[in-house]
Amino acid sequence: MAAPPAVEQNPDVRYLGRLLGDVIRTQTGEALFRRIEYIRSTSVDRHRGLAAADAVDPGLGSLGLDDTLAFVRSFMLFSMLANLAEDRQGIAVDRRVKLSEALSTLCDQGIGAGAIAELIGQALIAPVLTAHPTEVRRKSMIDHRNRIAELMRLRDQGRAETPEGDPVEDALFRQIALLWQTRPLRRERLFVADEVEIALSYLRDVFLPVLPILYGQWERSLGFRPPSFLKPGSWIGGDRDGNPFVTADSLRGALAGAAAAVLAYYMEEVHDLGAELSISSELAEVTPELQALADASGDVSKARQDEPYRRALSGIYARLAATYAALCGRPAPRPSPLPAPAYEGPETFRAELEAISRALGGGGGALERLIRAAETFGFHLATLDLRQNSQVHERVVAELLKAAGAEDDYLSLDEAARVALLRRELSTPRLLATPFADYSDETRSELEIVHAAAEAHARYGPESIRVYIISKTESASDLLEAYVLLKEAGLWRAGDPPQASVMAVPLFETIGDLEAAPEIMAEWITLPEVASITAVRGHQEVMVGYSDSNKDGGYLTSVWSLHQANRALSGEFAEAGAQLQLFHGRGGAVGRGGGSSFAAIRAQPKGTVQGRIRITEQGEMIASKYGTPESAAANLETMVSATLLASLERDSIETGQHARFEQAMDRLSTKAFETYRSLVYGTEGFRTFFHQMTPIAEIGDLKIGSRPSSRTRSDRIEDLRAIPWVFSWAQARVMLPGWYGVGEALAGFDDQALLKAMVEGWPFFRATLDNLEMVLAKSDMEIAALYAAMVEDDSLRQAVFGRIRDSWNRTRDGLLAITGQSRLLEKHPRLDAAIRLRLPYIEPLNLLQVELLKRHRAGESDPRIKEGIQLSINAIATALQNSG
Repeated sequence: MAAPPAVEQNPDVRYLGRLLGDVIRTQTGEALFRRIEYIRSTSVDRHRGLAAADAVDPGLGSLGLDDTLAFVRSFMLFSMLANLAEDRQGIAVDRRVKLSEALSTLCDQGIGAGAIAELIGQALIAPVLTAHPTEVRRKSMIDHRNRIAELMRLRDQGRAETPEGDPVEDALFRQIALLWQTRPLRRERLFVADEVEIALSYLRDVFLPVLPILYGQWERSLGFRPPSFLKPGSWIGGDRDGNPFVTADSLRGALAGAAAAVLAYYMEEVHDLGAELSISSELAEVTPELQALADASGDVSKARQDEPYRRALSGIYARLAATYAALCGRPAPRPSPLPAPAYEGPETFRAELEAISRALGGGGGALERLIRAAETFGFHLATLDLRQNSQVHERVVAELLKAAGAEDDYLSLDEAARVALLRRELSTPRLLATPFADYSDETRSELEIVHAAAEAHARYGPESIRVYIISKTESASDLLEAYVLLKEAGLWRAGDPPQASVMAVPLFETIGDLEAAPEIMAEWITLPEVASITAVRGHQEVMVGYSDSNKDGGYLTSVWSLHQANRALSGEFAEAGAQLQLFHGRGGAVGRGGGSSFAAIRAQPKGTVQGRIRITEQGEMIASKYGTPESAAANLETMVSATLLASLERDSIETGQHARFEQAMDRLSTKAFETYRSLVYGTEGFRTFFHQMTPIAEIGDLKIGSRPSSRTRSDRIEDLRAIPWVFSWAQARVMLPGWYGVGEALAGFDDQALLKAMVEGWPFFRATLDNLEMVLAKSDMEIAALYAAMVEDDSLRQAVFGRIRDSWNRTRDGLLAITGQSRLLEKHPRLDAAIRLRLPYIEPLNLLQVELLKRHRAGESDPRIKEGIQLSINAIATALQNSG
């Protein structure tokens, strides 16, 4: 293997690292600083081949528990600052793809402006924020990081002082000192309300100001004003699957918080416009439309008699303040002295702004951005999805039917009988629920949810809640049950045709679910009432899950099953004359669908995107992608560019190659699946091996989410959620969910030339291997062996870890052979440098974590040991970035 070149460190990394060192010296004293610096420099030298392999250990072994905690925090903060520096560098060199580049690519392929305009006219691109517990950092830590990013932007501009008059370098030192002094770990588990507030901070502080600016740029690139085709969504406060703490009150709280945030933003913007538009009617013409707005405003101030724009905006502000009070149940932060009626909806607000714009003759600026914000965010800010498990719906509908005298034993009916019964119920306006029945707590809770959703439609508009996602969808009846519940609140109305204000969306997650999905949806979209509402709505959404399919069948089979299911679904929908909209449930780690969003969207099967796509943004990836306005703008534009290319770009695979490539993938997937299942589900003692080798139990103690980490009290792999499964393997530097089984598949394939052709000519296969390669580069079998040593049974440890280590070697060798590289990431130098920059900082953390785990499991009760373990989990996750 070729030796990797020396890493050329980003100058921002050096600068921020120096400031962090100064902070540590100031805060902890010279002696501890020198010990930490010795471990750091020795680890760096070891990775450069300038020090012995065991040179780091003596430095670590001399640390007491207090010094250990300080050391772990120092390496965690360095990784956080390095991430920040690299994000800035990535934006500065346009690492992400601009819309203008995508348009140029399409133009070169002969795709005309008309086709692009037609696609955008019906497009929907939606990043959907979820509360999946993979973000280990406290929001306070992320806020300090973002302030450091703002100060670094001032430094880039050559500014010596902040707007407040402080020297920039002093302000940076102070912010890093605050970061050092901020407790990294949460003391209490997050509540749903906390998760809602965290999501609102991103929507309010980033999406609200950034998206209108982006739309202005896109309008100039496209040459026309596009509709608001990119809109954010959220699950937080509406996702009840496996989370008993999400209730109707959570839903109401999330919606009210979002409305308050967006209305407060509008009021501030209107106030600023009033200060700007000081135009006098004595010096400029006034349209009758604007004069009518001014006269209706109630603003009779003599000082503004000749200022119709200001008077009109005073009226708009007053109506916004009244709307705030009506929707949020409390006075606006800065009420208006003018009496005014609340807006019935955002359309009227937007129409009044457009009247002012027409009077001005257009021209863009802050007014146009506010109009765009009103069009994009309405009074709801982000569409909130509902989600629940189909098994809950089965029980609730069974109870409702029995209490209403419609069916005594719904659960005993076969699928055909269930479908027939549910369709009959949906065809009549009669409700099932009665206030006189003694329902279970579960049934009352589910009924309260749908009634809260109906309240939201009346209060915030239909865009506030559009879909109801059904986890564990296995049949058409699972979707019909959701509509029966929605009917109880008037969100399904019987008739010819029927009306559905909220769409039932299936979620297919396991390998078996994905295989069954096309047949289920073929039945679903041909049901007359479903075909009718789909025709009115224009599409039917289907969600596919990456996490559980990976845990079920391994990486290669998961990505291939998803690809096949998406393509087959597209075919079924095309045959039925319906439009498919896919919702991709991706996580941060490759084992949960992570990796490059651009590559993932672009690699979707032809015909499955068509300008419409929704994608979950989970855990640590929210802060990574949307932590600052700059990174948010770059990532959102990349998502748009990828969607356009995936929808319109010419197929790069030569005619006749598709069948050969797909047959090869079938063979590879079959072998990888057999290998993965044999290890994870077919090896006696594997569950014990996993629980003893990884910090799975200790991860469960982290206060990083409101949802329980396991579906049941069982410790079976089948019952473990995908997040702690992936997270645990990442901490132990195995990354098993992201690669295991691929090496055996590649080694058993006899046509290397075909595999190389697939790498060169098939975006799906290339993206699959790129993600695999990144995971291999972040894993380390030598470090993993230290974790494996914690497995108590020697024969079990040797047998299972031996298989894992051999498979890793086969996977690496097979990947290098078909990609023509002499070492991992040879063709991806920037990613290679970024990962190798962190390795000297991750390895000591792993060594300390193993030692602390041993002491903790041996029964040592010093609370600093447990704190050290949790800090090390936090630090390793921060350094690896996409580990959850």
